[in-house]
Amino acid sequence: MFLVGAPSHTLPRLHILPLLLLLQTLERGLGRASPSGAPLEDVVIERYHIPRACPREVQMGDFVRYHYNGTFEDGKKFDSSYDRSTLVAIIVGVGRLITGMDRGLMGMCVNERRRLIIPPHLGYGSIGLAGLIPPDATLYFDVVLLDVWNKEDTVQSTILLRPPYCPRMVRNSDFVRYHYNGTLLDGTAFDSSYSRNHTYNTYVGQGYIIPGMDQGLQGACIGERRRITVPPHLAYGENGTGDKIPGSAVLIFDVHVIDFHNPADPVEIKTLFRPPESCNETAKIGDFIRYHYNCSLLDGTRLFSSHDYEAPQEITLGANKVIEGLDRGLQGMCVGERRQLIVPPHLAHGENGARGVPGSAVLLFEVELISREDGLPAGYLFVWYQDPPASLFEDMDLNKDGEVPPEEFSSFIKAQVNEGKGRLMPGQDPDKTISDMFQNQDRNQDGKITAEELKLKSDEDQERIHEEL
Repeated sequence: MFLVGAPSHTLPRLHILPLLLLLQTLERGLGRASPSGAPLEDVVIERYHIPRACPREVQMGDFVRYHYNGTFEDGKKFDSSYDRSTLVAIIVGVGRLITGMDRGLMGMCVNERRRLIIPPHLGYGSIGLAGLIPPDATLYFDVVLLDVWNKEDTVQSTILLRPPYCPRMVRNSDFVRYHYNGTLLDGTAFDSSYSRNHTYNTYVGQGYIIPGMDQGLQGACIGERRRITVPPHLAYGENGTGDKIPGSAVLIFDVHVIDFHNPADPVEIKTLFRPPESCNETAKIGDFIRYHYNCSLLDGTRLFSSHDYEAPQEITLGANKVIEGLDRGLQGMCVGERRQLIVPPHLAHGENGARGVPGSAVLLFEVELISREDGLPAGYLFVWYQDPPASLFEDMDLNKDGEVPPEEFSSFIKAQVNEGKGRLMPGQDPDKTISDMFQNQDRNQDGKITAEELKLKSDEDQERIHEEL
């Protein structure tokens, strides 16, 4: 790269410059005169590649990064940044470059290519640069600009696509999952979450990411696509990072926000349909319910559906059989009601996710309550609607031999259910439940129940309370 060297001297006009240079001299003369009285030549700028998009042009005081080849008029190369595999990185317009280069870079766009013809008095003058630039040399530079920024620059966010429905925007302390492509200002890619097939997941506003990205994600909606341009003082600074982000590089992130949540978020419940008839009983903890559901990520990625199994899902509410957020969202529903539930990850599958569910994913459920049955108190397999008969063992001992085998026990319990005198725990295989009840009453496990062994659970609970007191 060519910095300021020896001061230039007034030189005779070079008659070998092309006609274009002479025209430039006439039109853009500096008002200074050579010894012959003719005005001195200015820099000649040939813009032989101008990019279609040019959101910003180089101005005085900007920091630029560029490549160049430097040759003499005869085409002989005297220097090249390409040969050193190192970009020139410097502030323009403040005297750190030769005057001709300072002028020639002004107004340049990123990815623009220019040829600069710099006369001696704007280069190294009549002294030249020992061993490299002879005196009174006209210099030819082929330049491509790769980066430009200013220390006054801020983060620039451009919305590329915003969903029509945006009930909430990203704010400090939110946890965001997003995909991104990262490029330098000239389009060189340096990183992509898509290549890893995994979103980038982080808290916003907590210092976990570069300050420019912290700022650039603020105000984004779920599903939004935006371009975030980050100057180096809000990215990786003068040193850069790794082998793909050079020092003093402007970074561009094309971001797609997949979802976000806050650790304080509850389950969001939206009623889609509620039956017009009155609903005196709603689903509560302990109830046995049947429901259909569709589950997806907030970006629409389908995960699971009860419709795939042609049968409703069956659970007892509050029994820890489903994720906490779904359990909460099903409570208070009427039979026939449909709801939309948005479940944050701390009430779903957390940071680690689950099979088919990414870590820290917000889940969207659409649920419909098909049926509801009152549950039983914790620990009960069967309850009476009224007080049990005083002669319970005698009624159960069908052949009156003083013993109740499994067959008699099962026949008796099923009869109580059929006659509407009691009910079994809903949602379970009746024979299995009755078998468990028999095992609980067969204290000595000899395959039969005696009068001394038979005890109601309510009596057992009262005895336990008495023992504890």
